[in-house]
Amino acid sequence: MPQKKGKRIGRGQGSGHGGTSTKGHKGAQSRAGYSRKIGFEGGQMPLQRRVPKFGFKNINRIEYVAINLDMLQKLSESKNIQKFDLDVFQQNGLTSKSDKVKILARGEIKVALDVKASKFSEKAKQAIEAAGGKAETI
Repeated sequence: MPQKKGKRIGRGQGSGHGGTSTKGHKGAQSRAGYSRKIGFEGGQMPLQRRVPKFGFKNINRIEYVAINLDMLQKLSESKNIQKFDLDVFQQNGLTSKSDKVKILARGEIKVALDVKASKFSEKAKQAIEAAGGKAETI
């Protein structure tokens, strides 16, 4: 089957594509330099304007990586670690370089551990100290 020839637009009335060059009469799309805005829906109220705004982003929020007591217990048993600080958490793949760490109280501790972290929950601090360890805030 032979390939179909393309439309030759704007080559006179005899071509069938002269005059308005298949662009209709007037309006933005008939004119040179027209580009449709992103999200334009033909005059219908666009989605990003129909959906309401809500909430806000607190620019002062500090994100902490949560590490529970059961994780500390597990690490101390498997790798025989007694002193925990940000470097130890990073070496064991629990945090990355710039993360702040908060120790939470899920699980229990049976060994006296020396823990240094950015923050502690009250119960976690009590549990560490009750087991004979130290909880130090950096």
